[in-house]
Amino acid sequence: MLITVTRTGGFAGGERTASLETECRADGPELERLAELSLSAEGPAGQEPVPDGFRYVVRVDSKLVELQDPYLTDDQRQLIDSVLATAA
Repeated sequence: MLITVTRTGGFAGGERTASLETECRADGPELERLAELSLSAEGPAGQEPVPDGFRYVVRVDSKLVELQDPYLTDDQRQLIDSVLATAA
């Protein structure tokens, strides 16, 4: 499973993208679980953009979801943090 996260916004307004392939990773099954949960989680109704907040596009193979702070679930935050850490 290929997971790509693009983060935009924030105070500086920059963009950061990272991808990882879960196959052959020790944590692959956990990342795949988080990805499936992240794609299926419904965010709170009426999500208003937050000034200087981050926005995310999470692509899992051919599916994608658009998310934003502070409306992330714990699973979404863990997935995003794990993928972006690979680009550090």
